[in-house]
Amino acid sequence: MNNKAPIVIGSVFVGYLIFVAITMTLHTPTPDDQGWEDRQQYNQQKIAELTLGLSLKQVSTLLGSADFVEAKNTATGAFQLRYYRTHHIASDNKTTKDECTPLLFNNQKLIAWGEQTIEQFLQTPLVSAL
Repeated sequence: MNNKAPIVIGSVFVGYLIFVAITMTLHTPTPDDQGWEDRQQYNQQKIAELTLGLSLKQVSTLLGSADFVEAKNTATGAFQLRYYRTHHIASDNKTTKDECTPLLFNNQKLIAWGEQTIEQFLQTPLVSAL
């Protein structure tokens, strides 16, 4: 009876190692899985590679969830202003808009990013809901 214990324990351990190896191989981490410092650096790198005209879905797949989102309907379509953390200002355990880079979408297409996009978004008049 005692002779089987090491074999059983060894088999369970090998099975666990195989499970861990398969899980690590098949799991693809997303930007949302990263800590704030890694995600901030990742966002900086990926935003530098963006091109105008990318779809909202493409950008969301690339960057993950936005830290802040604002939206409105206008005469020229639906606008979304999405903020992604790209730099650190204060060690307060909170991400603020001034620590983010804004990306502006019109009808689900990337049309601008950077500080000027906030003013562009704010100056676009709303369409009356009535």
